Amino acid sequence: MKTFSVLLCLIPYAGVLGFLQVQWLRCRLTDEYVWTNDEGHIETNNSYRDAVLQFDNSGNSALLSESITFHVAASKVDMRKFVEGPVDQLQCDIHRYSKGMSRVRWPSLGGMGHDIWFTCTLRHTAGLFNITSFLRVTPATTMSAHQPDFLSWLTIGVKEQISASAVMVLMTRSPSVRVGLQKETTLHCQFAVDHKVPHLTVEWHLQRHGGHRTKLFSYSSSSRQTEGSGVAVKGIAGGDASLTVPITKVSSEGTYVCSVRVPPLNGSVDIALHIIEPPDVSLTTKEEQIPRVVCEANGFYPLDVDIDLFKETSSGQRPKKLGNVLHSSHIQHHDGTHSVAAFVQLRPSPQDLGCETYSCRVSHVSLQGLYIHKSIIGPGCWTWIHLTLPGLVCLIFVIIFIGEPFLLCEHNH
Repeated sequence: MKTFSVLLCLIPYAGVLGFLQVQWLRCRLTDEYVWTNDEGHIETNNSYRDAVLQFDNSGNSALLSESITFHVAASKVDMRKFVEGPVDQLQCDIHRYSKGMSRVRWPSLGGMGHDIWFTCTLRHTAGLFNITSFLRVTPATTMSAHQPDFLSWLTIGVKEQISASAVMVLMTRSPSVRVGLQKETTLHCQFAVDHKVPHLTVEWHLQRHGGHRTKLFSYSSSSRQTEGSGVAVKGIAGGDASLTVPITKVSSEGTYVCSVRVPPLNGSVDIALHIIEPPDVSLTTKEEQIPRVVCEANGFYPLDVDIDLFKETSSGQRPKKLGNVLHSSHIQHHDGTHSVAAFVQLRPSPQDLGCETYSCRVSHVSLQGLYIHKSIIGPGCWTWIHLTLPGLVCLIFVIIFIGEPFLLCEHNH
């Protein structure tokens, strides 16, 4: 198994205009060597190499001459234009891109049928965006028209200087979305092409856990046909292919795939939608033959939840986590949410006749590291009322556990 280190480019950020001044980025190139074995099967070997993405005209010299350098010429789909928000860390990955047997020429100026292709993806390490740019490279020699392009890919030397043109960009500013139930949410998908596109296809699919894949939307500019809903067709002409999910359910969770096809290229971005519903927490006492303190967490999603019970005495000591806590079975509701209860049985002894506070702490992924706390006074708690009667001083003890008050009096001297 090969190991490698991911190179991160640390960039001080001063807005989009400031980022446009960045001249180069360190990247990781995933290089592929593809061949046909003796049995006629295609095999692939990947290697991970250091590379540099340099934004300039192809005639400029490499800023880092010891590395593989992709010289990306100025273009109206310069991926730096699409970087928004506070950026302090970027991960840059370059991959080869195969058209298979297709020899369709890219329609913009300089496109050739034997062009070879790369994708360059910028990912923000805090999940603010993913941007993929398609890079076109015209080699000095042509490829065979009778075999897939990956069998005659350009060999990249240690200090190779590669002149490339950025021709299409596909991005999302919502690579991972967390949303509650019964909400409306929009999954961002944007694209740009370096020429007026006569043939364009946009599709959305939902890949659910377990492998089930569903087509949600499709649009073809050549046929003007639309299937499904959720995308504003008028916005596609301007490069906006965002999908609106109108009412979120548990079944809405999964990976949403936005695909944009401009022949001969087919790009896609994945967006993970997580349904996160916080629990409704209650803490009560149950006056039964053996009294109980019960903490209930209701209507939460996903399933995992932690419930801890604590007891604090009137002495003001630090609350003690109770170890004799029992749990009910999980209940799944019709909307896919869950409920569960944790409880502790109370067996009061004479030393328990003090004012005790029971508290419940619930943790769940929806709370993002915080907790829900609930507190009640336990059934063994007592309080008193001080009365002065003719000749008597009385204390009325109200013991919640017994449920009835009683008087303790002495003569008033």
